[in-house]
Amino acid sequence: MGLDIHDILKDWPYESGQVTVRRIRGQDGRDKIQLRLDLGLLQMETEGRPDGERPFGHESLLDYHLHRLEQHRASKGEDKDFGLDEQACELLRAEAMMYYHRYLAEFVLEDFEAVDRDAMRNLRLMDFCKQYAREESDRYVLEQYRPYALMMCGRARARQSLRENRPKKALAEVRNAIREVEKFYRAFGQENLLRNSGELAMLRAMVKEVESRIPADPLEKLNRQLAAAVQAERYEEAATLRDRIRDLTGKSPPSPPNRTPSSQ
Repeated sequence: MGLDIHDILKDWPYESGQVTVRRIRGQDGRDKIQLRLDLGLLQMETEGRPDGERPFGHESLLDYHLHRLEQHRASKGEDKDFGLDEQACELLRAEAMMYYHRYLAEFVLEDFEAVDRDAMRNLRLMDFCKQYAREESDRYVLEQYRPYALMMCGRARARQSLRENRPKKALAEVRNAIREVEKFYRAFGQENLLRNSGELAMLRAMVKEVESRIPADPLEKLNRQLAAAVQAERYEEAATLRDRIRDLTGKSPPSPPNRTPSSQ
């Protein structure tokens, strides 16, 4: 079998500015995800660690270090003196990049549950490094990517809820992601990004999209129509609307204040 991948790349052109991905069946019979890059491609497993490796017999390096932490707690009775050295943190960051590439590809493939799984996994890795890295730089270097991962979780959960025809749940997921990103910026004194953040801009745009898919509240619609009818002095229409509101709620809406006739 030849090692040159020229023919594969020739038949699958790279598109600048686009995330180009596909799902294929590997020679081992399992699905793989391929991400097209300008100089080649990445091929990833759909489950477990994206490169298919099992570091120290664990699903991932994060799982291995979590196991080390549990062993330390069992031996010492506390977390004290447990830490991640520079090399461990560097390798964990490299692993996080693998999962980032995969959840980016999964979003394009609309596998939203997998996106949530992998983005949440990277958020747990960030938490782990922030708490246990021995060097301050290692504790905070990944924090710059937290807003993006939070955004992707929110978008993936919202898309999944829309797929299940649950737009109100989708709206709640997006709004929760917005709160989490805003909380992050405030914690780091970056209030300027509350208006300029690309992540927040994408989430706020999705709020508008989701809101447009939520059926209008019939009572709210009738109240708006009633207010407009009264404002335009269409009193017969207003009376009909009041009757419909009373039938819907069991009580009549408040009458508008008396209007003084305009001087002629």
